[in-house]
Amino acid sequence: MAVNPDPKPGRWILPLVILGMIAFTYFFVREIDEASTDTTLSATPGSTTTTLGDGSTTSTTAASDLDPETQAYLDEIAAINADLQLHRTEVITVNTAFNEDPRGIEYSEAETRFEDVVVAVQALADRLRAVTPPPALAPNHTTLQGALDQAALTIAEALAGLRSTDTGEQRNAAVEAFVTATTDYETEVTNTNNAALANA
Repeated sequence: MAVNPDPKPGRWILPLVILGMIAFTYFFVREIDEASTDTTLSATPGSTTTTLGDGSTTSTTAASDLDPETQAYLDEIAAINADLQLHRTEVITVNTAFNEDPRGIEYSEAETRFEDVVVAVQALADRLRAVTPPPALAPNHTTLQGALDQAALTIAEALAGLRSTDTGEQRNAAVEAFVTATTDYETEVTNTNNAALANA
């Protein structure tokens, strides 16, 4: 009778099963990685690079690459808008406080702060007037200038209303018109950016 050299031959089954599972998992995951694609944004604005499983890449460039002149123009009108919106907040704050009962701000302070905004907004209007837009954005520039000129006009009317003898009707109406004009300018900045991208 032959003697079994291994009294427990079944003990090798479990390790072999585990080893088989590891090998299967390794090759299965490797196949998935090779078949997958990796899409990442490239450093170039408006460009998308897709990396394939074999290491090759494809690149798609959207119409968002702007020439330096157009980009500089968009940066300028955006900077003007940032300042304009700060003045809008200031006017709303001062006017709201002056309308409170009792008043949250004295007449002399309200007048001084309105005067500062009048000067600042007129300076913004003159600054925009000195900018030459790219030809394709000339219609947008006209709209921007109209909105900014309206803002300068209405804040001056608000100051005149503050100095008038009425009970606030002229001032409040002018402030409302000023807020509308600043909103119109901000909206047109967005429209101008969209037009620039469409023409890129």
